[in-house]
Amino acid sequence: MADHYYTNKPGAAHDEQHFSFDLRGHEFHFTTDVGVFSRDRVDFGSLLLIENMEIPKQARVLDVGCGYGPIGLTAAKLADEGKVTMIDVNERAADLARRNAERNGIRNVEIRVSDVYSAVQNESFDVILTNPPIRAGKEIVHRIFTEGYELLADGGEMWVVIQKKQGAPSALKKLQETYRQVDEVDREKGYSIFRAVK
Repeated sequence: MADHYYTNKPGAAHDEQHFSFDLRGHEFHFTTDVGVFSRDRVDFGSLLLIENMEIPKQARVLDVGCGYGPIGLTAAKLADEGKVTMIDVNERAADLARRNAERNGIRNVEIRVSDVYSAVQNESFDVILTNPPIRAGKEIVHRIFTEGYELLADGGEMWVVIQKKQGAPSALKKLQETYRQVDEVDREKGYSIFRAVK
């Protein structure tokens, strides 16, 4: 059975590659590998989230399912007086995110291996960002929404990108059941950006 990118320890042989990408006016240099999500380029959903996300300069930010790091590292550039914590169940992805933070000279980040929120219990964040692992199943995606609520400060925001055909309507419903206010900030090519306010 092939590894999924949400596997804790991908068994596939390493085949690293490198590319550069401009995100929010900053050029990033990324190393990626087999066994991580969207290894060939920054995927469209993440790009749409990055373009739309609003990150205060002093924010405490959590990137859930960070992969090799494009969303969280961009957030760290925007929250240059704050701190970004990046979590992923995939050890290979977390290692790449650490290396990419170092390669791009980003120091206001901490990257942890975490099964959903297991590594950040009892912490508090102003912003949670997620391009959720749809293939992990609806239960996991909805846990990201509901358990994330508990980790947000009052007035904190969760930003989500999700494709219509991969469950955007049920995601919106779950967010609306959980959060005080939910807005669709953008929609493009079948992807929606939701901002949910605690």
